[in-house]
Amino acid sequence: MANTNTEQTSALIDRCRRGDNRAQYELYRAYAKAMYNSCLRITGNTTDAEDVLQEAFIEAFTHLHTYRHEASFGAWLRRIVVNRAVNHLKKRKLLLPGQLPDEQETTEDDAYDTDAGVQQICDAMALLPDGYRIVLNLYLLEGYDHEEIGQIMGITVSTSKSQYSRAKKKLAEILKKQEHEKQY
Repeated sequence: MANTNTEQTSALIDRCRRGDNRAQYELYRAYAKAMYNSCLRITGNTTDAEDVLQEAFIEAFTHLHTYRHEASFGAWLRRIVVNRAVNHLKKRKLLLPGQLPDEQETTEDDAYDTDAGVQQICDAMALLPDGYRIVLNLYLLEGYDHEEIGQIMGITVSTSKSQYSRAKKKLAEILKKQEHEKQY
Protein backbone atom coordinates (compact mmCIF):
# COMPACT_ATOMS: atom_id res chain seq x y z
CA MET A 1 0.00 0.00 0.00
CA ALA A 2 2.85 2.43 0.77
CA ASN A 3 4.21 2.00 -2.76
CA THR A 4 0.79 2.81 -4.15
CA ASN A 5 0.63 5.99 -2.07
CA THR A 6 4.13 6.92 -3.19
CA GLU A 7 3.20 6.23 -6.80
CA GLN A 8 -0.06 8.17 -6.44
CA THR A 9 1.77 11.10 -4.87
CA SER A 10 4.40 11.05 -7.63
CA ALA A 11 1.65 11.04 -10.25
CA LEU A 12 -0.06 13.98 -8.52
CA ILE A 13 3.22 15.88 -8.36
CA ASP A 14 3.80 15.31 -12.07
CA ARG A 15 0.30 16.56 -12.84
CA CYS A 16 0.86 19.62 -10.62
CA ARG A 17 4.08 20.40 -12.43
CA ARG A 18 2.10 20.40 -15.67
CA GLY A 19 -0.30 22.97 -14.20
CA ASP A 20 -3.20 20.66 -13.29
CA ASN A 21 -5.21 22.57 -10.67
CA ARG A 22 -7.25 19.51 -9.76
CA ALA A 23 -4.04 17.65 -8.88
CA GLN A 24 -3.00 20.57 -6.66
CA TYR A 25 -6.31 20.33 -4.85
CA GLU A 26 -5.91 16.55 -4.40
CA LEU A 27 -2.38 17.00 -3.05
CA TYR A 28 -3.63 19.74 -0.74
CA ARG A 29 -6.44 17.50 0.55
CA ALA A 30 -4.03 14.64 1.15
CA TYR A 31 -1.63 16.69 3.28
CA ALA A 32 -3.53 19.71 4.63
CA LYS A 33 -4.74 18.23 7.92
CA ALA A 34 -1.35 16.93 9.04
CA MET A 35 0.38 20.14 7.98
CA TYR A 36 -2.27 22.28 9.69
CA ASN A 37 -1.64 20.39 12.94
CA SER A 38 2.08 21.14 12.65
CA CYS A 39 1.30 24.82 12.01
CA LEU A 40 -1.05 24.96 14.97
CA ARG A 41 1.45 23.36 17.35
CA ILE A 42 4.08 25.92 16.36
CA THR A 43 2.02 29.11 16.03
CA GLY A 44 -0.28 28.39 18.94
CA ASN A 45 -3.46 29.78 17.37
CA THR A 46 -5.85 28.78 14.62
CA THR A 47 -5.80 32.01 12.62
CA ASP A 48 -2.03 32.05 12.32
CA ALA A 49 -1.97 28.31 11.59
CA GLU A 50 -4.47 28.73 8.75
CA ASP A 51 -2.49 31.65 7.28
CA VAL A 52 0.81 29.80 7.53
CA LEU A 53 -0.71 26.68 6.00
CA GLN A 54 -1.95 28.59 2.96
CA GLU A 55 1.38 30.38 2.54
CA ALA A 56 3.26 27.09 2.84
CA PHE A 57 1.16 25.40 0.18
CA ILE A 58 1.57 28.37 -2.16
CA GLU A 59 5.32 28.18 -1.63
CA ALA A 60 5.32 24.41 -2.15
CA PHE A 61 3.35 24.62 -5.40
CA THR A 62 5.50 27.51 -6.61
CA HIS A 63 8.70 25.57 -5.90
CA LEU A 64 7.45 22.10 -6.77
CA HIS A 65 10.02 21.95 -9.56
CA THR A 66 12.74 21.83 -6.88
CA TYR A 67 11.34 18.67 -5.25
CA ARG A 68 13.78 15.89 -6.16
CA HIS A 69 12.20 12.83 -4.47
CA GLU A 70 15.23 12.55 -2.13
CA ALA A 71 12.84 12.53 0.83
CA SER A 72 9.13 11.79 0.92
CA PHE A 73 6.91 14.57 -0.35
CA GLY A 74 5.37 14.83 3.12
CA ALA A 75 8.80 15.40 4.70
CA TRP A 76 9.67 18.00 2.04
CA LEU A 77 6.36 19.78 2.58
CA ARG A 78 6.64 19.59 6.37
CA ARG A 79 10.01 21.34 6.16
CA ILE A 80 8.37 24.20 4.25
CA VAL A 81 5.49 24.34 6.74
CA VAL A 82 7.78 24.37 9.78
CA ASN A 83 10.04 27.05 8.28
CA ARG A 84 7.02 29.19 7.38
CA ALA A 85 5.54 28.84 10.86
CA VAL A 86 8.80 29.73 12.60
CA ASN A 87 9.37 32.66 10.24
CA HIS A 88 5.83 33.84 10.90
CA LEU A 89 6.58 34.03 14.61
CA LYS A 90 9.90 35.76 13.96
CA LYS A 91 8.13 38.38 11.86
CA ARG A 92 5.91 39.12 14.83
CA LYS A 93 9.21 39.90 16.59
CA LEU A 94 8.56 37.61 19.50
CA LEU A 95 11.30 37.25 22.07
CA LEU A 96 12.21 33.59 22.09
CA PRO A 97 13.05 32.15 25.50
CA GLY A 98 16.43 30.99 24.11
CA GLN A 99 17.49 34.60 24.39
CA LEU A 100 17.15 34.44 28.17
CA PRO A 101 20.04 33.63 30.52
CA ASP A 102 20.73 29.94 31.10
CA GLU A 103 18.68 28.18 33.73
CA GLN A 104 19.38 25.00 35.63
CA GLU A 105 19.17 21.81 33.56
CA THR A 106 16.41 19.28 34.18
CA THR A 107 16.38 15.52 33.84
CA GLU A 108 14.68 13.67 30.99
CA ASP A 109 11.87 12.39 33.20
CA ASP A 110 11.00 15.65 34.99
CA ALA A 111 8.28 16.62 32.50
CA TYR A 112 6.56 13.28 32.88
CA ASP A 113 6.27 12.98 36.66
CA THR A 114 2.60 13.79 36.52
CA ASP A 115 -0.21 11.43 35.56
CA ALA A 116 -1.76 14.01 33.23
CA GLY A 117 -3.81 12.83 30.29
CA VAL A 118 -2.99 13.60 26.68
CA GLN A 119 -5.44 16.50 26.50
CA GLN A 120 -4.00 18.04 29.67
CA ILE A 121 -0.52 17.83 28.18
CA CYS A 122 -1.67 19.42 24.93
CA ASP A 123 -3.39 22.20 26.85
CA ALA A 124 -0.31 22.74 28.99
CA MET A 125 1.95 22.82 25.92
CA ALA A 126 -0.24 25.59 24.49
CA LEU A 127 0.60 27.67 27.58
CA LEU A 128 4.35 27.47 27.00
CA PRO A 129 6.15 30.53 25.66
CA ASP A 130 6.51 30.36 21.88
CA GLY A 131 10.21 29.49 21.82
CA TYR A 132 9.77 26.64 24.29
CA ARG A 133 6.68 25.34 22.51
CA ILE A 134 8.36 25.43 19.10
CA VAL A 135 11.48 23.53 20.16
CA LEU A 136 9.47 20.98 22.14
CA ASN A 137 7.14 20.38 19.20
CA LEU A 138 9.90 20.22 16.62
CA TYR A 139 11.88 17.75 18.71
CA LEU A 140 9.17 15.53 20.18
CA LEU A 141 6.39 15.68 17.62
CA GLU A 142 8.01 16.58 14.32
CA GLY A 143 11.10 14.45 14.89
CA TYR A 144 13.79 17.04 14.15
CA ASP A 145 17.14 16.77 15.91
CA HIS A 146 18.73 19.74 17.68
CA GLU A 147 21.00 20.57 14.76
CA GLU A 148 18.00 20.79 12.41
CA ILE A 149 16.05 22.83 14.96
CA GLY A 150 18.99 25.19 15.25
CA GLN A 151 19.05 25.67 11.48
CA ILE A 152 15.29 26.20 11.27
CA MET A 153 15.17 28.69 14.14
CA GLY A 154 18.51 30.37 13.60
CA ILE A 155 19.86 29.31 16.99
CA THR A 156 22.80 27.17 18.10
CA VAL A 157 22.53 23.48 18.86
CA SER A 158 23.24 24.17 22.53
CA THR A 159 20.47 26.78 22.61
CA SER A 160 18.07 24.26 21.10
CA LYS A 161 19.04 21.70 23.73
CA SER A 162 18.66 24.17 26.58
CA GLN A 163 15.32 25.39 25.16
CA TYR A 164 14.14 21.79 25.06
CA SER A 165 15.28 21.21 28.62
CA ARG A 166 13.61 24.41 29.85
CA ALA A 167 10.43 23.56 27.94
CA LYS A 168 10.19 20.18 29.67
CA LYS A 169 10.78 21.80 33.05
CA LYS A 170 8.18 24.51 32.41
CA LEU A 171 5.70 21.92 31.09
CA ALA A 172 6.15 19.87 34.26
CA GLU A 173 5.54 22.99 36.37
CA ILE A 174 2.35 23.82 34.46
CA LEU A 175 1.07 20.25 34.78
CA LYS A 176 1.86 20.11 38.51
CA LYS A 177 0.12 23.45 39.05
CA GLN A 178 -2.95 22.24 37.15
CA GLU A 179 -2.96 19.00 39.14
CA HIS A 180 -2.72 20.97 42.40
CA GLU A 181 -5.59 23.27 41.32
CA LYS A 182 -7.80 20.26 40.55
CA GLN A 183 -7.31 18.97 44.10
CA TYR A 184 -8.66 22.19 45.63
